[in-house]
Amino acid sequence: MQALEVLLVEDNPADALLVREALGKIGIHDQMAQSGDGDSAATFLQEQLRKNSVPDLIILDLNLPGKNGATLLAELKSDPRLRHIPVVVFSSSQSDFDIARSYQLGANCYVAKPLDLQRFFWAVGKIADFWYGCASLAQKKRGIMNE
Repeated sequence: MQALEVLLVEDNPADALLVREALGKIGIHDQMAQSGDGDSAATFLQEQLRKNSVPDLIILDLNLPGKNGATLLAELKSDPRLRHIPVVVFSSSQSDFDIARSYQLGANCYVAKPLDLQRFFWAVGKIADFWYGCASLAQKKRGIMNE
């Protein structure tokens, strides 16, 4: 599997820990930054842009304090410097409205968080299988994000 830099935007410390643990169980120990709300995630991404080091993948919860996930998603996908970053919405909401709105705003994938621990680990594993094993992501080294 390719090495990726991931930004996890999750306000629930238990869920964030479970995502990290699930990735660790399948041998993924990549660089993972975490923001607990949309405002700090936006600030983090602006700082990373200044360093020319944006993440390869964003895992985004919708229900965040301050700037919610939908607002952050809309901002990401409207910024030409960030819109190439795949965003996986990983939310406890199974609302048709939230799912449809996420895709309308440019989400690359929507995964409802399972309540069962074993299914939670399975879901994170499937996210990793796809984004780490199958998907081809833009290569930062080639400078295509700056064009």
